[in-house]
Amino acid sequence: MKVYTCNNCHNPLYFENSICLNCGYAVGFDPTALTMLTLEPESGYKYCRNAEYAVCNWLIPATSESGFCIACTLNRVIPSLEDNANRLRWKNMEVAKHRLIYSLLRLHLPFEVTCPGKTESIIFDFMADSPNGEHVMTGHDNGIITINIAEADEAQRTRNKQDLGERYRTLLGHFRHEIGHFYWDVLIRDRPVIDKYRQLFGDERKDYSAALATYYSNGAPADWDQRFVSPYATSHPWEDWAETWAHYLHMMDTLETAWSFGISVDPVELDESAGISASIPKDPYKMKDFNRLIRRWLPLCFAVNSMNRSMGHPDFYPFILSSPVIEKLRFIHGLGNA
Repeated sequence: MKVYTCNNCHNPLYFENSICLNCGYAVGFDPTALTMLTLEPESGYKYCRNAEYAVCNWLIPATSESGFCIACTLNRVIPSLEDNANRLRWKNMEVAKHRLIYSLLRLHLPFEVTCPGKTESIIFDFMADSPNGEHVMTGHDNGIITINIAEADEAQRTRNKQDLGERYRTLLGHFRHEIGHFYWDVLIRDRPVIDKYRQLFGDERKDYSAALATYYSNGAPADWDQRFVSPYATSHPWEDWAETWAHYLHMMDTLETAWSFGISVDPVELDESAGISASIPKDPYKMKDFNRLIRRWLPLCFAVNSMNRSMGHPDFYPFILSSPVIEKLRFIHGLGNA
């Protein structure tokens, strides 16, 4: 994520700001120019309709008839807003979703794909468990991404993380994982690259339901970290792709943030042979050479993990990327930089 400033007073802005806290001007994000704008009466922009609920600060042309921005247009189902707790959960969902959409725009990825006999488009359903106990499963199905809004409750998400023995579980991570299934359809299915995909991730034609049942019964193999980015990635080649795709988005967005702040890693007590120095001289989204990205990502993770530990927090990035995982990430990067 880039660093933004108010056009009026040049005060730094967070991506989610709708008001500059320094000068009080209204600000919003223009998804066409990918920048924050300070609104003037003659600016030609207005807020997305969901700004009414304080869940969106994206801008649309003042003449727009739809009323919704490119991110909110993708919503099909939102939770009932009669419940105040749901309003907060929905806001958390939208914060994560808008950051996801930003990354997709930066990667110039399409929001729909034509498949044999049909067209798939990204659709979001944000749903709650029913009063009769029917559970909403988070998942993807032909472009439809369903997320249980309980994941937007930090306490519930932490319980889920502990129950499943996960190292990392965030709302943004859910979005990045589930959208990965959609982009498998966009970038891999029925394309020549599927052979290379199968070499790296495995044959996705194996029975998906049976594979998941085996995973939930037996767990991941003891040596999973030698070939996979997470235990869940071992369950099926589709899940390996989605997990690795999510990590690719983690890497790109975080490196862009570090680049925007001019962050470099150069430990004063270690010489160059330690291999944990790095500077980020260029926008990562414009780097075609994956080696340049990974050489910056690993030292940055080590540095920020160390800072988190200094504050008594868990690691910022609690993963070790093996050589096979790095090759999978390289493959994903190459799909958009051929």
